[in-house]
Amino acid sequence: MFPIHRPRRLRTSDPLRRMVRENIVTTNDLMYPLFAVPGDSIAKEVKSMPGVYQMSVDKIVEEAKEVRDLGIPGIILFGIPEDKDVEATGAWHDCGIVQKATEAVKKAVPDLVVAVDTCLCEYTNHGHCGYSEVGDLSGRVLNDPTLELLKKTAVAQAKAGADIIAPSGMMDGFVQAIRSSLDEAGYENLPILSYAAKYASAYYGPFRDAAESAPQFGDRRTYQMDPANGTEAIKEIELDIAEGADMLMVKPALAYMDIIWRVKQATNLPVAAYNVSGEYSMVKAAALNGWIDEEKVVMETMTAFKRSGTDLILTYHAKDVARWLG
Repeated sequence: MFPIHRPRRLRTSDPLRRMVRENIVTTNDLMYPLFAVPGDSIAKEVKSMPGVYQMSVDKIVEEAKEVRDLGIPGIILFGIPEDKDVEATGAWHDCGIVQKATEAVKKAVPDLVVAVDTCLCEYTNHGHCGYSEVGDLSGRVLNDPTLELLKKTAVAQAKAGADIIAPSGMMDGFVQAIRSSLDEAGYENLPILSYAAKYASAYYGPFRDAAESAPQFGDRRTYQMDPANGTEAIKEIELDIAEGADMLMVKPALAYMDIIWRVKQATNLPVAAYNVSGEYSMVKAAALNGWIDEEKVVMETMTAFKRSGTDLILTYHAKDVARWLG
């Protein structure tokens, strides 16, 4: 007769549990989002995201040095321009805020990976992720004119020294358009991290405070994915792979770990998960009220992302996680 198997035998001490642990979070798994604004010596806390700030370029550089010193390999930059217009000029202008921040960070911290969000929502006067004609209050975003603006934006970001181009607008054909424009400009080796499965989610609310990018009319459901759909995500990632994506992102992360798993099973490319603002703010609010143990909840969540198949976690918790990991 076979002996009774007792799984608890492998849980009897912390060293033993660590020896048989299947998934481990390290600082190498992390990327930290930062929000750049014009000006000097600015560090303005985002009210709905405790511990997250809009920062001027000089402060971004200081933050980048701290991120590097904590062992986090990369950041992703978002920009809030001084002026917004229908052409999203601040996104693709050589003196755009993200371009300035990228140049400054790469000069000061050359060994830090700088990814850049390649989208238009922070720069348009209507807050949508693409081109919309003046006076069009239907919320109709024009796909192909948007691609032309994204191509210009990606090349400007590449010239500024970006290490990763991360398009997030969910326009049809955006990866192919950006890949071709980068190649033509001589940036064949610059990788694209595509927001391949980006859902029209209610979890983005605090981000729109941070990036000042709330739509002025309609919503983004005509181009971001329906939260009810899973198989569609696989179609989206297949298209992006065919168009030249080097990495794939699922956004949001916490309520979409089934999608992360499905994407990971469908590709051998690195898979990123964006632990978005609403997910962050809920944890922060509960921790500030003493309802949860913040460290334990965050680390459990990070481990769950790894277990779901995530290779790279974009998270506002990154610095705290690095400190907790020691």
